[in-house]
Amino acid sequence: MFSHVMVGANDIAASKKFYDAVLAVIGVPQGQADPKGRIFYRTKTGVFGISKPIDGNAATHANGGTIGFACDTPEKAKAFHDAGVANGGKSIEDPPGWREGAAGKIYLGYLRDPYGNKIVGVHRAG
Repeated sequence: MFSHVMVGANDIAASKKFYDAVLAVIGVPQGQADPKGRIFYRTKTGVFGISKPIDGNAATHANGGTIGFACDTPEKAKAFHDAGVANGGKSIEDPPGWREGAAGKIYLGYLRDPYGNKIVGVHRAG
């Protein structure tokens, strides 16, 4: 359904450090810069990018938006969260752990990146 997700950042180097750390935990190689200085993380299932806003304004986060990154174990979802906190992110909502609801049993580790984008490491049980 999705080809890519792009988030804005005012300091590309700080954001690259953050995403290199959290995405490495789930097996994604370090981001690569394009000629415009944007950073891209490419996988078989999609592309995640970091860019300074094209309009020249400051980067801001999406109010109500969340980007979920698939993790194949709950331990990786927790490590994703912890790597983010160790690299400039902020833990938000409930601590990482299992939740049950309409979507079934899910392990979630929510955090905000250095620019306030809400991300989560997600492992779906069974």
